Amino acid sequence: GCEHYRRGCRLRAPCCGKLYPCRLCHDGVEKHQLDRFRVSEVQCVRCRLLQKAQQRCEGCGILFGEYYCDICHLFDRDKKQYHCVDCGICRVGPKEHFFHCSKCNLCLSLSLRGKHKCIENVSRQDCPICLEDIHTSRVGVHVLPCGHLLHRTCYNDLVKEGYRCPLCMHSVLDMTRYWRQLDNEVAQTPMPREYRNMMVGILCNDCNARSTVRFHFLGLKCRYCASYNTARDGGRGRLPLGQQ
Repeated sequence: GCEHYRRGCRLRAPCCGKLYPCRLCHDGVEKHQLDRFRVSEVQCVRCRLLQKAQQRCEGCGILFGEYYCDICHLFDRDKKQYHCVDCGICRVGPKEHFFHCSKCNLCLSLSLRGKHKCIENVSRQDCPICLEDIHTSRVGVHVLPCGHLLHRTCYNDLVKEGYRCPLCMHSVLDMTRYWRQLDNEVAQTPMPREYRNMMVGILCNDCNARSTVRFHFLGLKCRYCASYNTARDGGRGRLPLGQQ
């Protein structure tokens, strides 16, 4: 095997004829990519017999992989994998724990059925953090509330330092508790006299509403959803005399 898969054979690359433990090992060395679907021959790591792609060696009889897909030519230890016809590749299961979202074009956990925001073919976009492919990645994905996808590892890194989607700026976490804390800090921090009655236009990144609110340097709170995930939108002004 290799660092990517545990298997008892090497793939003969249909593109260059070279032998590699897997397509990822091949792609990491060569300047072209191995087409997994065109693989037709493998070499046994024990008896070195070159043979057609199959699950068990026809020479010495060893098992090349507990799991074998004759479409993707994936050999590996048993991880409850299954081949998704709609995705076109193998996924780590168990299959009964996932469903294929036809709009997102991706297999998702059953816990997200009817509870995620769909974006057309979102799985065919690269991860906005690492800029690597999502659809065929061996790394799991995290579905954000806005519907965008990140590699799970990239999401874990993101929330260590921030809380917003890198594509649309929507909050990726439930910020309710933090917004309440910010409410208290704003209430306990009076603004200097020259800014006390200043009003500014804002755009909320969470509900996409525009509103005019009282300026405060700690944050600008959306009038509609109470989020502080906002941005300045337009100029500034003063409150009418009757409201000062």
